[in-house]
Amino acid sequence: MKHVMIAGATGYLGQFLCAEYKWRGWQVSALVRSANADAPLAADNIVTAEATKPDTLKCVMKGVDLVVSALGITRQTDGLSYWDVDYQANLNLLREALASDVKHFAYVHVLNADRMAGVPLVAAKSAFVSALQAADLDSTIIAPSGYFSDMEDFLSMARKGRVWLFGDGQLKINPIHGADLASAIFEAVDRKEAWLDVGGPDVLTHCELAKLSFDTLGAQNRVTFLPDIFRRIALRLLPRFAPHHVAGPAQFFLTAFGMNMAGNPVGTRHLADHFRDLTSHHAK
Repeated sequence: MKHVMIAGATGYLGQFLCAEYKWRGWQVSALVRSANADAPLAADNIVTAEATKPDTLKCVMKGVDLVVSALGITRQTDGLSYWDVDYQANLNLLREALASDVKHFAYVHVLNADRMAGVPLVAAKSAFVSALQAADLDSTIIAPSGYFSDMEDFLSMARKGRVWLFGDGQLKINPIHGADLASAIFEAVDRKEAWLDVGGPDVLTHCELAKLSFDTLGAQNRVTFLPDIFRRIALRLLPRFAPHHVAGPAQFFLTAFGMNMAGNPVGTRHLADHFRDLTSHHAK
């Protein structure tokens, strides 16, 4: 039986990765920071270690064939930086993988990273990708367009009565459900693909995302279009005036929403169904 270690196992994508590999018949080890993690995981083994502290990783990958890392900061809340986690913690994992003779390392990156070099989150991820590609083992880089959970901000704005968009709202994105992404990662690694740009089955403009949000709520479509220069000004001001835990995520999302973010469409799960599920749960 092949053995995979999932890093970032308690995150949104990590939980789906554990379930996918378990369903595919692999032995699954889930790397977690705390043994008391809230999320139930489909894993054979729970490995408690802090990837930012390389000493805690020693020998945890014994017998592991594949490491899949979805490890990274989405919200800075514990004082660690993107360079501490998205770069250095993943580098620590890679070094331990090499020391343990792991044959393959897969990493979840960001679509269009080459166009977002000035964004701290992306810069840290890209630096690790360079290290991974130079390492002496097989590697697969998966670059998703965005998650369904990222699109929930549109639904939140619609609930408040208005969606705010930059420019003309015609830029496109095809967000992907975590389960579909986990399946795409499994297939890409199985094929030993070096790189995969990926998104969900539905390619939507920002205007269409706004309309979908209002339609889901049964509300009038109210969209305000802001000149794109406001987005660009915000990107310049954020690093100067906003705290790091606010500026970091905002820089990434504002940059991403200034370009087309559509990857190769895969999967069967649709954002409209996700929005309907969220709305029904919200109503209860």
